[in-house]
Amino acid sequence: EPAVYGHLTLEEINERLYRRARRLGVELEIFQSNHEGELIDRLHAARGQAQAIIINAGALTHYSLALRDAVKAVGLPTIEVHLSNIYAREAFRRRSVLAPVVTGQISGLGALGYLLALEAAFYLAGGQKETED
Repeated sequence: EPAVYGHLTLEEINERLYRRARRLGVELEIFQSNHEGELIDRLHAARGQAQAIIINAGALTHYSLALRDAVKAVGLPTIEVHLSNIYAREAFRRRSVLAPVVTGQISGLGALGYLLALEAAFYLAGGQKETED
């Protein structure tokens, strides 16, 4: 649904993320799956390996308590990202079961949301401190 999610492909979004990660001097691992169990396994594997997580759980956002529990159990700074503004959509999309256990949420900014999440994850994981203007 390009009218909802934009025209960039997942590959194009990922390439932008890799470029930004190189500029920040951080290693980035991207994983995509439509299978809840695979996402949960990857989250658990991140403990001790990653410093932060960026997650777009798609429809699982609205009902997967197992995914919520995995995010909470890993205990890493986690940014929840949604291309569309989930709060301006259908009523069932306005609830995120992840929201109470993530560090922050970015919704409705399209692909830019992923870049902002990467910057936030970098800072939350102890990267360069924000400066005051």
